[in-house]
Amino acid sequence: MHPLSPQRRLILKGGLAAGSLFLPVPYAWVWAQSEGMLKLLQAPKLALVLGNSNYKEGPLRNPANDAKAIGDVLKASGFDVTLKVDVNRAEMAAAVQAYVQAVAARKGVGLFYYAGHGVQLAWRNYMLPVDMAIDTLADIPKQGVEVNSLLEGLTKAANPMNLIILDACRDNPFGSLKGMDQKGLSQMDAPNSTLLAYATSPGNVASDGEGSNGLYTENLLRELKIPEAKIEDVFKRVRLAVRRKSNGQQVPWESTSLEEDFYFIPPKRQLAPSEEEKEKQFDDELAQWKKVRASGEAAPLEDFLRRYPSGNFAELAQLQLDEMLARQGENRILIASSAGNPFTQGFARADMNFQAGDTYTYRELDLESNAEKRTFTTRVASVRDAEVVFVGGLILDRLGNTLALPDGRRFSPRQDQPLEYALGKKWNTRFTVTPANGQRADNEFEFRIVRRETIAVPAGRFDCFVIEGNGNGVTETGVKVALRYTRWMAPDKVRRPIATEQFRKVTVQLGTGKAGGFGARLGPGMSDGQAGLAGKGGPGMSDAQGGFASKGGQSGFAGKGGPGGFAGKGEPGGGGGGAARTIERILDSDRQELVAYKQS
Repeated sequence: MHPLSPQRRLILKGGLAAGSLFLPVPYAWVWAQSEGMLKLLQAPKLALVLGNSNYKEGPLRNPANDAKAIGDVLKASGFDVTLKVDVNRAEMAAAVQAYVQAVAARKGVGLFYYAGHGVQLAWRNYMLPVDMAIDTLADIPKQGVEVNSLLEGLTKAANPMNLIILDACRDNPFGSLKGMDQKGLSQMDAPNSTLLAYATSPGNVASDGEGSNGLYTENLLRELKIPEAKIEDVFKRVRLAVRRKSNGQQVPWESTSLEEDFYFIPPKRQLAPSEEEKEKQFDDELAQWKKVRASGEAAPLEDFLRRYPSGNFAELAQLQLDEMLARQGENRILIASSAGNPFTQGFARADMNFQAGDTYTYRELDLESNAEKRTFTTRVASVRDAEVVFVGGLILDRLGNTLALPDGRRFSPRQDQPLEYALGKKWNTRFTVTPANGQRADNEFEFRIVRRETIAVPAGRFDCFVIEGNGNGVTETGVKVALRYTRWMAPDKVRRPIATEQFRKVTVQLGTGKAGGFGARLGPGMSDGQAGLAGKGGPGMSDAQGGFASKGGQSGFAGKGGPGGFAGKGEPGGGGGGAARTIERILDSDRQELVAYKQS
């Protein structure tokens, strides 16, 4: 671990404070324990746990055991648990109604768990009671309990958080029923403040297990008992464990819209970690990633993802593990197509098949005036190992993350781009930009897929996942910039962005000093207009994608004394003397749109 520099202290202590103008509330928790999270920990916790095993048709061995075990663990975590085993339709419907009413009345954290048979029909999912007698498709809505109705009830309840766990994807007991063409459960997007978890991917079936619990619940029980584990990390670890145990034949799936962290066993200390603790945590994570990335083995990658399931390099590690397991013969199941499904915005996986000769042309517009600033084309020169090299010096990794820019800037490992696309997915990254002059800048981002929409650009109309990113950068001299950008991606059509909007606001603290100088705060390298603020992304890159760095030359603020400097009354390009003060200014805002593309 290197010493905690003033630059890195700034990014830890005040980075997002400088950009708070641009940051929506859901992102505040990245930097400190939020008030919302603390309210969740203090709220009443209610759970309805159902397990159906004793079916007249297609009895199951483990759901009743699963429900009892889950109920015990939740009680130990402070939940008020209602447990129902082997219930008929009337009992199931009454229990669900009472549960929804309870969470609405008490405004508590709600957890619903169901293990047993479940089926999908016309994109709707149904939990099946033990007294089912299904002869025709028309019997399913009459005799099943609809998951969609449960979600609608919980949405109306307006309680602060809901968790829905469905271990209900066992083999269909009446799979030969005419018209029953799809397996498992249908994909659904989680409503607000909800995490929806399936035992396996939509359109697939789950194992009932070899022991006293189903494969999914067996691993869930273990992870629920781990202290201080965030709720989304719990399910990411379960997904990895089940996938590896089943050799890819069962891969759990989640949809989330949660905006706050939640813990089944909360941290003993609920204060945000200190700057030094954050610094050490990141240094340890980066060191571990560099080590496992070079190992060439699956086991270290798995251990890394268990330790950092939502870490700064988790997307990169997951990609490397996926490719390694595929080479070892894993036959991983695929999520069923959701085309035509009204209850989801769908799913896609990044297309990483870049080829030499792929060409992308963009136009860049000023966001305020809509005036066209430039048009440029990037072309892939070669693809080598894990790098995509473009003509002119732009280098990306295979996910599309920037490694190098034509102006000489280089980047430490980063993950701006996701491996998989689904509504609500969120991830974060932290990286260092080192320009040719050697003056580094640290950058941090929080990303989220917020919606799906169709947009028109000169290259045509595209159905896109919309990614919003918020973050900040800090140079070694203490210049801070708030970064915000939006990216439209159509991964099933084009490997690069369809459109990108970026916005940057810079903050500079001017120290007390003689007229014309920035004082000790910025140092001599920032006077006389010789060290402007840069961060241009280069051909095909938005500034936000390019990161932020301090760079010499004429790319800074226009100054009265000369290009590149701050306006000042003293020496050319320098800041005025006098008392310390803060200067904030919008650095730039623009939009890049795809004009044309050609890819293999």
